[in-house]
Formats: sequence, C-alpha cells, structure tokens
Amino acid sequence: MIAVDLEHAADFDGWRSAARRLAMAGVAPSDVQWRTPGGLRDLFAAEAVMPDVSENGGELRVSRRFVDLAERVVCHRDEERFALLYRMLLRLQEQPKLLELVTDDDVFRAENMAKAVRRERHKMTAFVRFREVATEDGPAFVAWFEPEHHVVRLTAPFFVDRFAAMRWSILTPELCVHWDRQALSFTPGATRDLAPDDDRLEEHWRTYYAHIFNPARLKIAAMKREMPMRYWKNLPESSAIPGLIQSASRASEGMIAAPALVAAKRSAKILKQVEAARPSAPHVGGLEGLRQEAAGCKRCPLWSNATQTVFGEGEANAELLFVGEQPGDKEDLAGRPFVGPAGQLFDRALADAGIDRTAAYVTNSVKHFKNEPRGKRRIHKSPNVSEINACRWWIEQEAALLKPKLTIAMGATAIRSLTGESHSVLKTRGQVLASPFLGDVFVTVHPSFLLRLQDEADKRREYEAFVADLSEVRRLVYG
Repeated sequence: MIAVDLEHAADFDGWRSAARRLAMAGVAPSDVQWRTPGGLRDLFAAEAVMPDVSENGGELRVSRRFVDLAERVVCHRDEERFALLYRMLLRLQEQPKLLELVTDDDVFRAENMAKAVRRERHKMTAFVRFREVATEDGPAFVAWFEPEHHVVRLTAPFFVDRFAAMRWSILTPELCVHWDRQALSFTPGATRDLAPDDDRLEEHWRTYYAHIFNPARLKIAAMKREMPMRYWKNLPESSAIPGLIQSASRASEGMIAAPALVAAKRSAKILKQVEAARPSAPHVGGLEGLRQEAAGCKRCPLWSNATQTVFGEGEANAELLFVGEQPGDKEDLAGRPFVGPAGQLFDRALADAGIDRTAAYVTNSVKHFKNEPRGKRRIHKSPNVSEINACRWWIEQEAALLKPKLTIAMGATAIRSLTGESHSVLKTRGQVLASPFLGDVFVTVHPSFLLRLQDEADKRREYEAFVADLSEVRRLVYG
C-alpha cells in the first residue's frame, strides 16, 4: 500500500498531483492511503515511493465539472473524501458521463459532501463577526468561527474582496487566516480566548438586527435552520433574539390592526411625489432644448458613476415611442440609446416587423447607466424605484412633446416608469396598459432578454415572439 501525505486537510493541489501519477501508473484505490496532518493512520501502509510516471506517458480525461466538485469535496470533514475522489477519477476514465448518474453511490455521496461544504462556506460568510482590537500598527479586526468542515482556505478570498482595506484575522480551532492588506497567510488553529468578546460596534449590531427583524415573518424553525444555534454564541445580535421572539406576537397583532392606515399614508406620499415631478407643460425648447438640459441632470445619484446622459433620439413627429429600461455600457460611451448588442437585435426585429426605426422615437426610462465596476468591466445593475421615479420627469417631457399614437414599454423598468405600477412582463406581454400621462402603453420584452437566453431553440422562439409583438404594434398604429 502506498501512503500519500498531504500538506493540509484541504490540500486539493497535492491530491490532484498525486492522484494523476497514481492513476497513470494504474494503482488501484485499495492500494492507496491518503493522509492529512492529524488524520487517521494505517499502521500497515508502507512508506512506498510514488510511482515514476513520464509526462508523456498518457492523458487523463477530467471534466471541469469534476474539478469543481473535487475542490469542494476535499474541504469536507469525511476521512474518506480523498479516496472517494480517486476512485471516481479512475471510474471517469471508463465512464466519462459518470457524474450524470445521480443514482450512483459515489456520485450521490460526493454531491452531498459538496453541498454540505457550500452550505458551510455560506455560514462562514454570513456569521463571521469582526471585533476591533488596538495594535501598534493601528486598529485591526479579529473574528472567531468554528467551521464544521475545512472551508477556511476556500472562503478566505471572499473576505479579502469584502474587506481589502483593513487588517483582519479569522481564528478557528484548526486553522487561522490573516490579511495584512497585501497578502493572505495561514497559521495553526487557536482557542476562543484569543479572540475579543466585545467592542464598540457590538451595540450597533444589536440595534441594526432589532430594526430589520420582521415579527410578521417570524418562523423559528426556519430561522434556526438558516442561523443554527451553534453560531449564536459568537454573534452579537444573538442576545437580542429571545426578546424579539417573545414580543413578535404582540408586534404582529399591532401591525395587523392598522394595515389600511399605513397603506393609505404610503400611497398618498407616493402620489404626491409623482405629481410634484410631473411637468406642467411641454418644454419650451423642444426636444433639442430638453436634450441639452438633460445633459446636466442630477435628479438622482446615478449621474456620478456614468459617462454621460443618454437621451432619446428620433423624429419629433414620431407616432411610435419605444421606451427601454436604461442605457448599457456601449450606450453610455456613445451617448446614444440602443446601439449595443441589444440595440442591434432591436433594429433587426424592427426591420423584420416592417417598422422603420428612423421614423420612431427611442428612449429609456432611466437616462444614466447604473453599474458597478468588476475588474475592467462595468456590470449592469437594475435601477430602483426612486431612480425610476426621479427620471420619469424626462419621459413625461418627451411624451408631451412627441404626442405618440402608441408607446411601447420594453421590460419591467419601462412598465414601472410609464404606468407607475409593477407588472410582470411575461404576464402582461402583448397587452395594452393605461398610463396616467401617455394613454395606451403596449407591453413587450426588452431585447436584452433575448440575449440572455442560452438555448438556441429558445432564442429563435423568443425572437419570433418579439417580432410578432412588434408586428402587432405596427398593425395597431398603421392598420
């Protein structure tokens, strides 16, 4: 028997390297013992030399799915995890579609182990609470966590991304991780007494939790599943939970007692905001004057993270007004609506439906590109209700100047902007809704919806449905 000593409990790279050599040498799973520091030892396992395998001696067939699965399974606490993966690796050479056999014992066991690791990683990201400590180099933050599986190394990059600007340590019984604002390092496990019990932020945690606690949605069993009680002793907000549970019934009864009053107040407030934002008359400068004014729009914070305002474009006497959701990355850079991939698809669908885009007016509900930077890319984020409401003023001005025969809402954001209400796009698609300032609004999907579809058959079907919607728009306006 060959004993393989791995560097640590979740040593995926070490397992992969050794497993490759063993598999290419034809070593049977029963002839290998995988050992980790502090793990079980087989007294009969020989200290044999690993087989010498030429780099050109053969090739192992391994899918990305298996690699992803193995990266999580090695983090499980099961002592047989490495042996299970090696056995599956050998079986995959004869059964390339092994992972699709969900009833297979090895596959079933590995998938459950990976699922347990994913849950534990989620618990770690959700229930780690840093506490501030003073050091010679300034403030640092220390947390204590007791993971059920070996997830510290796998989860550490999450905290680097989230707390890159501060120095922190997460102490656990088996392994500790430290970030000095430049590099990660790992040290042996620690004891609970090395982590602080309290700091000046504790009361903020308890106050925050008490404010977001919703007594009407209290389900104690579900709460304990999502926040197991073994974590409570390390969470500052846990001390508030018993009192909040006790008072939940009384608070819920109070909420039920006055639902109409609360709803009425909120509705009146929203209606007042909408009326205040509504233009009293068309812009005296026409569409061009409106465009120039919109260039300096700061009605909501979105302007600060966008390149420029992306205003509508088209004929001033257009009978069709197409309203999308918001500009994308290409539109933000070009300063024109619907010029990116979704715009190109939109142009093709218009042509197939017999509509001349140059004879229509095309704009967006929100005039600035809402995004968040991710590396060198800017990722689209959906605008919220306050941002949609703030930008409605421009849509109403455009509509007042254009006086279109029909307005087409493409996507949920457009529906919300034009009607003031939330509607499911798929449930109202092809219907005509009423707008308080536009009259009839025809509902269809946004072209970007088609781009997100993965299946080619779905893409074709949905594109044909989109063209059919546009053909109906043409029939309603032009007969």
